[in-house]
Amino acid sequence: MTEQDWLSERFAEHQGHLQAVAYRILGSSGEAEDAVQEAWLRVSRADTAEVENPGGWLTTVVARVCLNMLQARRVRREESAGTLPPEPDAADARDARIHPPGPADPEDEALLADSVGAALMVVLDTLAPAERLAFVLHDVFAVPFGEIGAVIDRSPAAARQLASRARRRVQGAAEASGAARSAKREIVAAFLAASRSGDFDALLDLLDPDAVAVEVRGAQAVAAFFAGRAQGARLALVDGVPGAVWSHRGRPKAVFAFVISEGRIARISIDTDPDRLRDHDIVFLPADGEERR
Repeated sequence: MTEQDWLSERFAEHQGHLQAVAYRILGSSGEAEDAVQEAWLRVSRADTAEVENPGGWLTTVVARVCLNMLQARRVRREESAGTLPPEPDAADARDARIHPPGPADPEDEALLADSVGAALMVVLDTLAPAERLAFVLHDVFAVPFGEIGAVIDRSPAAARQLASRARRRVQGAAEASGAARSAKREIVAAFLAASRSGDFDALLDLLDPDAVAVEVRGAQAVAAFFAGRAQGARLALVDGVPGAVWSHRGRPKAVFAFVISEGRIARISIDTDPDRLRDHDIVFLPADGEERR
């Protein structure tokens, strides 16, 4: 097999992932296709002799193309609408050195979004290109900050700071939404709190007498099933609707959807299919009493 044949096979193998990365960063399917095509033109001329991780290498190339496209988009906007706020500079790197990265905190490092839905695109469009890229690559695709820093020509610590700042902006927009302030959010939050603490009576109060969950029927049976079980589940907006998400090592593994009827939970469905989980727009919310980050 020639080097070009090997490269073509690897690119075809990862093309779906590369298209997803480009779309999440750029927010446009047309621009994402252009970015992937440009990436292929670049890698087809590259020396692959020292490439040990084709998937990571191709993702980096696509990310660099997307960063260039974001920067060009920003210039066009500046020319048509005046100057936008400057992109973070060395001051961010100095701030990052003051707060160096340590072991990953699950609360800090948990994914905010597996896909950025239309509602969040408005927020993403306000971010500087490097912020947007750092947030999407890390929080959506779990790309290490060392690799992200190489793409944006910054240190891993600075890349972490950019992603953290973007994450706060996205989360702040989600918390300000009507769904995040709805009665359903309060009911789901109360359900998770009661489940974690094993408060059987509180669960019964929240459940419709005919509630159904995971083939379990009736409030008593559902309360018994969930009592003490939601230790790892977190309150979230799932496709803009209050729900819960259980994650492992920062990756969503299960989504809990709630149907509310007359102020009580009538149905709880659980989705663990990896393909469907990747399609959800997930933004974690602080539970009542939890400090907002």
